[in-house]
This record gives sequence, structure tokens and C-alpha cells, in this order.
Amino acid sequence: MKRSDTARTGREQLLISNAVDQSLSKCDFTAFNGAKVFVEEKYLESIDKGYIVGSIRHRLMLNGASIVGKPEEADVVFEMRSGGIGTDNAESYVGIPEIVLPGMFSLPEVRFWQKQKQSALAKIGVVAYDPKNHEILGAGGVSAAMSNDTNFFFMGMGPYQSGTAKDELERTTIRQVGQPAQELPSIVAFRELSTRAVPDRVQLTGEAREQQ
Repeated sequence: MKRSDTARTGREQLLISNAVDQSLSKCDFTAFNGAKVFVEEKYLESIDKGYIVGSIRHRLMLNGASIVGKPEEADVVFEMRSGGIGTDNAESYVGIPEIVLPGMFSLPEVRFWQKQKQSALAKIGVVAYDPKNHEILGAGGVSAAMSNDTNFFFMGMGPYQSGTAKDELERTTIRQVGQPAQELPSIVAFRELSTRAVPDRVQLTGEAREQQ
């Protein structure tokens, strides 16, 4: 059997996106209602850059902003930067470490109680300015947040989980009563555009020709 894993675990990616969401939730985007906004991302350096940029664009549009592709088309340039986006791990236990005895013998490690904690930090800086006169719009600022995932083991039993990652999964993965569901077709097919000009066709019926 061959097993292949992604470069990062799903839980690690979830922790980072959770921290990003918490960080952006502290930002007020209502001031951009009705404005054309260009999202400047060149100062943002992170492996999760796509998620951060997409989340900011989503929040801007939810607050009534229109996203444009060029600074010269915008009323506002929204600039972002990352001050730190990543994960940390910590592990501790109560038990007996492995003891090596003289000769070929050793006593194995015994863990009565064990704690594994993984946390993610997201620190995102934002500023907005008028591209015509480069005047800053408000003070901007830096928003930081942390997510965590903690697992406990007792006498080899577990894990007993807690943390923001567990809370998010319980809140978002369970389908609520009355929640709409729309599955994608399992057979893929497309149709022509209705506005497409259709040329005259010739239909052959026996030996007679009919012009349509």
C-alpha cells in the first residue's frame, strides 16, 4: 500500500484560515460602500495569499464596494501586508521516559497524560488611500488573531479535542435544518449561447431540398 499526504495537514490549513477570518472580522469595511476599490496585494507574502486576498475581496463586496482591476479605475486603493502567518506546535506529557539499561535491554516510554497543542497566528496590516492624490483614508491598522487545536490523551485513550478549530468544524460541517443543498451534476454537458447567430441550414429530405 502506498500512502501520499499533502505538504500541509488539513488541520494546519484550517487553523490558519480560522486565524485569518478572525483577524479580518475585526476590520470595518462599511466605509467602502459604493466605492470602486482596487485591492493591492504586492506587499502580501504568504503561502495562504490566495485565501487572504479572496476573503478581503469578499468582505469588500459584501459591504457594497465594486472591485476593479486597475488603480486608475479605482476611487480607493486597499493595500494589505502580512506581519506573520504560520503555525506553532507544543507537546507535553506526564510519565516515564525511556530508560536504557546496560546491555541490550531498555524500558519503554510510558505516558500517563499527554497534551498536544497546535496554534496558528495571523497578523494582517491594511491601509486605504485615494489613488488620485495619494491621501490616506483613515488610519488603517494591524489586526491579529490566533486559533488553536488542543488534543489530550489519558492512559493511551483519546484524543479529547478542544479549541477554535473544533468549534468551527462543529458549526460549519453539520447541515442545519432547512439549510438548502444543491449538488452538482455528475454528467457534464454544455449548451450554446442563446445570443449566438445560427446560420441558415439546409435539410435534405429524399431528393427535395428545403431552405430554412
